[in-house]
Amino acid sequence: MRRSILTSIQILLLATYTTTFSYGQFSSSSKIEAPEDIKELLAEDNEEKNIEEISIKENFTPTTNNNDYVMSFEGYSVPTRFSSTLDSMLFCYYTQYSKPSRCRQGENIEATNAEYTDRLKRLPYEIEMTFNEPVKAFIDLYTKRKRTQVETMLGMGEYYFPMFDDILEQYNIPLEFRYLPVIESALNVEATSRVGAAGLWQFMPTTGRMYGLKVNTLIDERRDPIKSTHAAARYLKDLYKIYKDWHLAIAAYNCGPGNVNRAIRRSGGKRNFWEIYAYLPTETRSYVPIFIAANYTMNYYKEHNLCPAKVAFPIYSDTVQVKEHVTLDEIAKSLQLPVEELKLLNPQYRKNIIPGNSGQYYLALPTHYSTRFIEEEDSIYARCLKNKEKINAEIKIAQQTNSSYGTRIHRVKKGETLSSIAKKYGTTVSKIKRLNNLRSTKIRIGQRLKVKRR
Repeated sequence: MRRSILTSIQILLLATYTTTFSYGQFSSSSKIEAPEDIKELLAEDNEEKNIEEISIKENFTPTTNNNDYVMSFEGYSVPTRFSSTLDSMLFCYYTQYSKPSRCRQGENIEATNAEYTDRLKRLPYEIEMTFNEPVKAFIDLYTKRKRTQVETMLGMGEYYFPMFDDILEQYNIPLEFRYLPVIESALNVEATSRVGAAGLWQFMPTTGRMYGLKVNTLIDERRDPIKSTHAAARYLKDLYKIYKDWHLAIAAYNCGPGNVNRAIRRSGGKRNFWEIYAYLPTETRSYVPIFIAANYTMNYYKEHNLCPAKVAFPIYSDTVQVKEHVTLDEIAKSLQLPVEELKLLNPQYRKNIIPGNSGQYYLALPTHYSTRFIEEEDSIYARCLKNKEKINAEIKIAQQTNSSYGTRIHRVKKGETLSSIAKKYGTTVSKIKRLNNLRSTKIRIGQRLKVKRR
């Protein structure tokens, strides 16, 4: 998800959306009422589009003065975050301790445009996998310049992809989306963007909370592979309700529906990604081509002499419920398990503390360690009592952080709008209006508003 205009990601859905399903052929006159929870976010979109109008000329060319993008790869805009996330994999724990692959490696084998086109057509996919020059450029990026990173992701995929498939199927989401975290985070669960997006699916804190993920001092469920995948599946499903087109839903996942809606308006109402391409934010123009390239590479890596790396990551794991406050360090010490591996399996615990007394929390362990944990559970809890004061102090801070998301008073400052205030506190314009009995979005400097944080 693009974060430089990430406020628009809170604008989840339009109050009305079109119903025609055929690719690229949408009827702008056929409209239905959207669900109530979608409607209440519309005001933010209306305000934001007045704040951030961009002049689009007929022969639009991408701007290069945004530090989030580089224009150096074969003439196409590559997000800096995308490239840096890929490169960060080279320094991860599971990469540093990976083993040589047993399959036969070699130089990249070039394919013709006809071969690329045929291979993409043969994928048993619901989403159309278009082949064109931007897609080819990013296939080359994966298969030529980022081969080590691709091989690492192939190795990590043995753990993550089956998990993604199980969850995506529950929501009837095309399994092609198993590769969305490949471009969002390079399957690095610790990935964090410079503006705070985190986890495999790169949720911002506000968006994560909107989809039920806890984010506080101790817990960051954006990094929980299972819970964040459930959240991403629900979000993608919501986006598809707007556009009835997966390419546009993918674009909206990256830059927010507000930006996609503006691109549609500026294109004269076109509803095809490639037809609104020039009107989208710079990074988003590359996002669908990169998604297609990732799907191609993950399916046809053998044709390019790529081999899955033998990463230091347990392919099979079990979960056990933790009933007391406990630290990952103590668990690792008791089970004689590398603490780095334990952290990798449980990245949602930010301070390496599991607050077992405060709710239902689970610990992921390599399969052959789960029985051993159950056998030594009581002694592990007993040893953690020695550090009870330190652990309780950390938990108290987290609880205070959580309580800060209650109701508070905000005094309106010059230049503020209900939309900017809502974004600041992770809430919506409609909720602020209801809480303060406002009939319109007009506010004045010095006005006191009740605001309830998520």
